[in-house]
Parts: sequence; C-alpha cells; structure tokens
Amino acid sequence: MTVNVHVIPHTHWDREWYFTTSRSRIYLMKSVMDILDTLETDERFHYFMLDAQASLLDDYLKWRPEDENRIKKLVTAKRLIIGPWYTQTDQLVISGESIVRNLQYGIERCQQFGHVMKVGYVPDSFGQSAQMPQIYRGFGIVDTAFWRGVSDHMTNHTEFNWRGADGSEVFAVNLPFGYYYGGNIPEKDDDLQAFLSEKIGALQAKATTKNVYFPNGFDQAPIRKNLPDLLEKANELDEHHYEISSLEDYIAAVKKERTSFETLHGELIHAKHMRIHKSIFSTRADLKILNNQIENYLVNVMEPILTISYSLGHDYPHDTVRDIWYLMFENAAHDSIGGCNSDTTNQDVFFRYKQAKEIAENLVDLHMRLIAIRLQTEQEITFTVFNTLPSKRSEVIEVETFITERPFTLKDANGRTLQYTVKSKTDVTDYVLAQQISLNPSKEVYMPKQVWKAVLLIEALDLPSVGYTQVSMVFDESSESAWEQTEGRVIENMYYRIAANDNGSLDITDKQTGRTFSEQMIFEDNGDDGDSYNYSPPREDLYVSSKDLSSADISVAKSGLQQELTIKLQLTVPYDLEERSKQLAATSLPITAKIALNKDDAVIRFHVDVDNHALDHRLRVLFDTGIASNVSLSDQQFGTIERPTELTQELEWWNNEHWEEKPITIEPMQSFVALRDEAYGAALLTDCVREYQITGEGYTTIAYTLFRCFGKMGKENLLYRPGRASGEKIVDTPDAQLQGALSFSFGMHYSKDAVSEGHLAQLAKRYTTPVQCYERADFLNGRLIFSFRDEKEDLQSTYSLLDIETDGAILSALKKEEHGTGIVIRLFNPYLTRQTAASINSSSLQHGETANLGETPEGHILKAQHGSLHIEPLTPCQVQTYIVKKK
Repeated sequence: MTVNVHVIPHTHWDREWYFTTSRSRIYLMKSVMDILDTLETDERFHYFMLDAQASLLDDYLKWRPEDENRIKKLVTAKRLIIGPWYTQTDQLVISGESIVRNLQYGIERCQQFGHVMKVGYVPDSFGQSAQMPQIYRGFGIVDTAFWRGVSDHMTNHTEFNWRGADGSEVFAVNLPFGYYYGGNIPEKDDDLQAFLSEKIGALQAKATTKNVYFPNGFDQAPIRKNLPDLLEKANELDEHHYEISSLEDYIAAVKKERTSFETLHGELIHAKHMRIHKSIFSTRADLKILNNQIENYLVNVMEPILTISYSLGHDYPHDTVRDIWYLMFENAAHDSIGGCNSDTTNQDVFFRYKQAKEIAENLVDLHMRLIAIRLQTEQEITFTVFNTLPSKRSEVIEVETFITERPFTLKDANGRTLQYTVKSKTDVTDYVLAQQISLNPSKEVYMPKQVWKAVLLIEALDLPSVGYTQVSMVFDESSESAWEQTEGRVIENMYYRIAANDNGSLDITDKQTGRTFSEQMIFEDNGDDGDSYNYSPPREDLYVSSKDLSSADISVAKSGLQQELTIKLQLTVPYDLEERSKQLAATSLPITAKIALNKDDAVIRFHVDVDNHALDHRLRVLFDTGIASNVSLSDQQFGTIERPTELTQELEWWNNEHWEEKPITIEPMQSFVALRDEAYGAALLTDCVREYQITGEGYTTIAYTLFRCFGKMGKENLLYRPGRASGEKIVDTPDAQLQGALSFSFGMHYSKDAVSEGHLAQLAKRYTTPVQCYERADFLNGRLIFSFRDEKEDLQSTYSLLDIETDGAILSALKKEEHGTGIVIRLFNPYLTRQTAASINSSSLQHGETANLGETPEGHILKAQHGSLHIEPLTPCQVQTYIVKKK
C-alpha cells in the first residue's frame, strides 16, 4: 500500500538549556536567515515550521528588524509556519492562566505576522495536562500534536481523540518516536532506501490511515536546504509518496480519510516509551517558588488591583502587563521552568523572575497609591486596604509599614476600632525623615520625632469585594494587643488546639469535632541520586527523621490576634552520597518552623527556614492524616483531579517491560492536595513548591517536598530512570545543591468541610490571595517612595467594584479586556461531579456576555436582573470567560 509521507521540516528551538538564551539567539540569527533565504529561493520548499512559538521571531527581529516584511510575506503565504504559542510552555507545573496567556499573546503576535497555525503543537512538554483539550478549544484549536505521555498500554495508534477533564475533545497526533525521528536523512541511495524502509514502516504500523507524519528536524536544527532533492530521490527509490507538507495539511488528510478514532482520557503521563521526568516539579525549588508566587501575584493581586484602578478612571497599563507576562513565558518554557539547565542559564531564569516580580510589585504600589491619595481623610496616617477576592472577607492581615512614637488606635471606615499587634519594629528615624521632600512648602506636614519600620498584625473587618476600604491611624489612644512571649507549648484559636511534642512534632486537635492528629509536621531527609530531570533514590540510602529526635527548642508568643509556636530542631544528615552509602551522618541541618494560628482562621500557617549545607538529598515534611484513600485530591489548571495513591498495574508493567522511567506517585499540584473520606478531610495548601506524594502504611500521609538538591544536569543509570543521561552528563550544577538559607511557607486545614472540592478550592484561593495595604503619610513623601503631588480627594473611603455570588465556582482571572473597555471575569468549576452556579453583582456593571479564552465574544448575553448578571451553571471542571461592561 502506498503511504503518503508528510515530511514536516522544522526545528525544535530551545531558547535556553545547557546553553544560555544569549548563545541561542546568536545561532538563531543564522538559522532564521537561512530559512528565509531557502523559502524565498526554492518554491519546492513549500513549508517550514518554526517550533510553534512566536518568541523566536521577536528574538530574531530585535537584531534583524529589516527582515520583518520578508517574514510577514512568508507567514501570510502559510509557508513559514508559526504559532500558536509565544513560548513552548510546560503543562503540569505552571498555572492555567499562564498557559492561557501564553496562547492568547502568542496567537495575537502571530496574527500580526499574517497567520497562526491553529494546532496545539508541543513536541517536548513533559506530560500533557488533563485540561489542555478544554484550553485548546477555548482558542478555537481542535487539533494537537505532541510526543510525551502516551504508551502502547493506552493506544497502539498515532491518531486518536483526546478527552479532557471537563469532557472537551480534540483530535490528537502522537509523535511516537519523537520530533527528531526523521532529522537525519542520509544522502547515499542505499543508505536512504534502508533508512526510509525502517522509519516509515514503524510509523505506518501505528498509523490509522495511509498518511504518516515524518518530522525532519531536531533540537536547534538548521534548515536542510537540499530536502526537496532528497525527497525527489526518495520518490524514485521507494514505493511511498514523499512530499514537504505542514502539520495542518497532514491532519486534514488524516481526517479526510477517516472520521472515527479511539478516545484517550485525562492526563497523559505514561513514561514507557519516552521520559516525562515525573519529579521535575521540585527541581530548583528556589526558582519554582519564585514562579509559583509570581503567577499567583499577577493573577490574584496585580490584575484585579489594576482593574479596580481602571474602574476609578486610571489608565490600565496593558503594555507593561504584557512585558511582565513575556518574562514569565520565557521562564515557562519546558526546560526553563523545569530547571533542567546549566547553572548559568538558571541565573538568567532567576533574573527574569526578579524583573517580573519587581515590575509587578511596583505597578501595584503605584496604582494603590493613585487610589489612596484620592481618598478623603483628616488623619496624618491612613492605610488603604485592598481585597481582590470577589466576596467580602474578614481576617488578620500582616503588613510591613512605618509607625511613629505616638500611641494610636486603628479605626475602619465605619468608625469601628480594630485590634492590631506590633510583632516587630526597627528604628529608622534618621533615614526616613531625611528622605522627605515638600513639593508645597506652604502645606503643614506632620513630622514625627521617631519612626519605626514595623510588622503589624491588623484585624481587618468586612473588606469589600474587589475593592478597598480606608483604615485611619488615630493618635493618643491605643487599640494594640501586645505581642508577648509566654510559657508552655500550646497555641489555639476557635478551630484548633496545637501542642508541641518533645521532638518538635505537633499534636493538632480539631476543636469542632474533637479529633486529634498526632505527630504532625515530621521532617524527613533522604538521599537524591538524581539529576536536574529526575529525583532518584540512592541504591544505598539513609533516611533521617525528626520523629527520632529527643528534643527541640520550643517557644510560644501570643497576642489577641495571633498565637505562634516557634520550633527549632536540628537533623544530623550525611554530607553527601558517599557518606550516605556508609550510613554516616555528621552534618547539621538546622530547621526553624513557625506555626501560626490567626484569630478565627481555619488554616494553620507554617513558615519553615532551613540552613542547608548537605549535598544530594531531599527534604520533605510529612502529615499523617490517618485518612486512608485510594486516591489523592489536588487542584490542576482550572479544576481538581483525583490520582491513584498506588500504581499497582503500572509497576507490574515496569517490572516486566522496559520503561524509560519508573512509574511513581510523585505528583504536581497548583495550590492544594488533600486526603478525604466520606466524613472528613485534611489538606495542605501552598504557594511554594507544587509537589507531593501520598505515602505511609495505608497511604495516609501527605509528603510535601520542600526541596531536593543535586550536582549534575544529567546522570546515567538511575534507579528511577535507567539507561542514558537526560540532558548533558558533563555539566556540573553546583548551584542546584541549594546551599545556604532556604524558606518555605504552606498551610494545613483539617475539617469535615475538607471533603468538598469547592471548599478546598475557595480556601486555597484565599490562601494565595493576600490582602494588600498601602500606607499614606506625608512625611514618607519623598525619595523613599518617590515624591508625589497632592491630588483632589474625590473618592469615598470604601469601594467595591463587584461581587460574585456562587455555590462553589472559583475566580481565575479579573482584568481589563485586552482590546476593549470591558472587564474580563474568568470562573471555573472545581467540582468533579456537580455543577456550580454564579451571579455577578454590581451597581456599575450592566451588560455582559460570554467569551472564549482569547476574549472573543461568543454571543451569549448574560441575563441582567436587579443589578445582577446571572451565569449559566458550569459543568464539572469547566472554565468560562465573561466580559462585562459599565452602564
């Protein structure tokens, strides 16, 4: 049978890896110039695919702007194939909003060049998220092509339908032998014929039609200029028909020949035929934490505050926001976010995070200030407190601010006295007062005699949804609840009683049910013989547990707003793998854990500092919930997912077959993982490392990874990954040993309510969305914060843009429309089996309609009634975008 061989010339261009972006861009210049020259001079070279990421063209045009029209001409003619991504993103580590914005900005950028390939092409992502079919559909993309995550235990075919977590389906093409499979075509007749016979035969054995996908390219591959000549020769030597084709043309040919395909479901993470690097979620924990916290900050804090500011008449800084996201996209590329790079490259990754973080934080500071200075007040010092959640909230907040020598009371906009606690303070009088600049010398400005930089706990009450309220500092009285060191080992609030044990572990009692969880917060250290791609245990390991300690240094501090346990303990661990193999342990691993209970807060807050001076090891913290379960529950992009706690079948296959990687239950999350039964649940919440495993006898223990460290980019013959090294085995990565001070934060929640996905998702959303606070004081106006002129005080002391009533739907994004005056609201249903309903309530918003993930209206108008826009119920794991506009 004659096979139509669709030869797809392409390059998979890693913007950075064991090499830096700077080196990559230099060679990209040569590669793209050759591509443009070849396509323009050889009409037989119909297509070339530039790895589906628009960022490569932006990189190129920074140094070759004169070629922009050449590129546009070839893209418009659909010969130079680009998009839909901005960068080749990871799918399991990063957030759903990051994936959506990558596609949104990527498609928009490609359209500016003339055409975008509407195929979700991800040749090298380390596994496929269960929500990608829905995300693709949200951009009108109905086809995808990828390499990693599918095995012959799932399908023997290269073409199938893929159904996601919400039920959305796309047509999928698997590249079973990789994107580089046809990258090295020999030129001698005998070699060519043998090469094609072997390669095409293997592809045809898996194909469902007489069309096969034959990728001609590899990492950083130059264009094969004589490819048309080689294919002419192939057509003479071989029975099959060879032609330079495109991914879109290949998919169209398959669908024309066949209309029915088998269906695969959910996450695609089998590592039998190709590695998915299952434990990459904790590689370079320092960088992962930056990514996760910045992602949360951009979506949960920055964009909503910019939207509040926009609704009050200020410009929405679209270009600045786009630049921040572009920095994040560069780091979201699969190798970059994976951390599986050289140390030099990871230094570049860190610097981009530093830039993104600082730009975002200062943008938020500016817009909070623009609002705060317009609020009417008679007080010398005020705080403008911002709540970016779509519902009211009351809680204890922690702010870093400046206070003076005068006693003060805090009062909210309703005149209520608020408790506060000064947790710490540092005298900065000389520095701060020397920075003051008076633009208007005629204005009388309060100048204190003494200034402290202080950490305050403030009891914030009834904070308006998606809005702000003003809190005033009234002098000469005091509503302070003093911070005092006390005797004992117990802290408590209305939800929990927590007692510290001699070894530093905790006994946590849920006061609502009387249930006690013993020996919580066990720190466990063991060896890591892996590399930048995979955790792998040493063949001779030594586990060290804080459970075996005889003593820890325990202290308690309390106020009316917070009670805090400080536990200092010291593990003694092997220095390196050699000592570990000899069962020697002489290196100190100091750990300081602060466990805080805020007033009326159902989340126990943990902050852990570690001083790491050991090599090649992993540190996890364990919470034995006593809840045995066959599945864990965690959040994924736009929803939740259940994963098995034991891989019985996969491990049997592993033992009897050759797999590229051992099947393991080390899993990713977004912000929570939980174990539950019919009556009770326990959950860990985090904005730090997104990796967990369910361990222990009966699978009752949540093992949360704090960090792992290693000294090689790639290693051979790991227990969990036999055979060749991934990456480069000659590249040392001393920075990845994470020597020195490391910090982590997470929370725990024990409750009968934790059996509900909706409750956990709301709790996690709140945990990752801290209240923001801006201090206004004339004596601070100057070099310290940049001087500002006085503005007309024309805003009320309290404001709410909108609120969302819901029985479980979660706000994913709230921002200004990219190309319009409306406000984008994106919600998702976190439940696995039931619908959720919602309504958007606002006195200033009237018109609303649904839109796709790219913010294109879908034509379904939201019903408006009595100031509310009613939303059609969301099905399980469904994400939906809405655009609402002012009256």
